[in-house]
Amino acid sequence: MMVSRLPQVSFSARARPRAATGRSSSGSSRVRGVVQVRATLTTLGEDGKILVAGASGGCGKRVVDVLAAKGVPVRALVRDVSKATNGAGLLAGVGATTEVVRGDVFQYASLPPAVDGCAAVVCCTGASDPRDPLGPFNVDFQGTLNLIAAAKQAGVKHFVLVTSIGADELINPLNLFWGVLFWKKRAEEELQRSGLPYTIVRPGGLKSKLGNGESAGNVVMAAPGTYGFPPRKSGSILRSQVAEVCVAALTEPTAANKVVEVIAEKDAPAKSMADLFSAVNWY
Repeated sequence: MMVSRLPQVSFSARARPRAATGRSSSGSSRVRGVVQVRATLTTLGEDGKILVAGASGGCGKRVVDVLAAKGVPVRALVRDVSKATNGAGLLAGVGATTEVVRGDVFQYASLPPAVDGCAAVVCCTGASDPRDPLGPFNVDFQGTLNLIAAAKQAGVKHFVLVTSIGADELINPLNLFWGVLFWKKRAEEELQRSGLPYTIVRPGGLKSKLGNGESAGNVVMAAPGTYGFPPRKSGSILRSQVAEVCVAALTEPTAANKVVEVIAEKDAPAKSMADLFSAVNWY
């Protein structure tokens, strides 16, 4: 894959992506160089706004909705404020607790002002144009690195990153889309090395609504590597359910510094977010 544009922000040579290693008996991370910092917000909104990157997208908009419904002050980061808030824009009619600001994750200079004063970041960005061979690199990798750097500089207390099941699978049909899963995995590794408290959420196939007679099912959470391309099990989940997981990760102590895969199953028992996160012991 040829990459013709230089990265805008990068970490030290020591922090560049490397192969994962096995977890030690003490429970340390599988990625070399990870700084384990266990921290979550105590109460949503008390320490500052929550920045939602990719707020005009399917998952991002629903994260904004969940936070706004709880009365939490939100800063919604979008590339085009007018398009996102006018007419049929996904953020049209947002409540008084939501501030919509312009920013582009691939333009680092636009990020520090957006992150300033925020207690946490929820990153729901993702490449969407299949015609752009640099899209996954620019958005899913470099854009995420830029946002991580800005968040670290601002001293945010938690960073939630939404990627995808199968992120650790090189042989996955989705990588035909210019290596999108490969770049998502590289971004995960950089977040784990950054020293920021984090939660990485890998959802299954995303759905915006249910079909006729279809049940949403209950959220199922598992360790990374559980779901993906056959012979792994696959699954889907509503974007609204992913949003609930992301928001819960901000304050749930057992979500700190974990990578979790989430799908929904109609026969799965209903569990609290605390129980779901507690059951995943992979770091």
